[in-house]
Amino acid sequence: MELNILKEEKDIIELEICGETHTFCNALRSELWNQDEVKYAAYAIKHPLVGIPVFVLNVNKGKPKKILADAAESLKGKVKEFKSLIKSI
Repeated sequence: MELNILKEEKDIIELEICGETHTFCNALRSELWNQDEVKYAAYAIKHPLVGIPVFVLNVNKGKPKKILADAAESLKGKVKEFKSLIKSI
């Protein structure tokens, strides 16, 4: 995975997430929607086969990079928990 920042302002960040698909982007977007600081989180993939996801995060308060990093850590924890539950079956 490679991240390329396209736009960064006080309350918004727009970045490309190279090497990822709807699977990761949807999970990240859902995780961000659970945070009160998030005004909106969305992404678009212009071409279904060769498109690179462009992710946009707009926040009401706080720093977008920090909120994005926190959401990624939270998602990582949920994946570990899910993996543990699968192993226990």
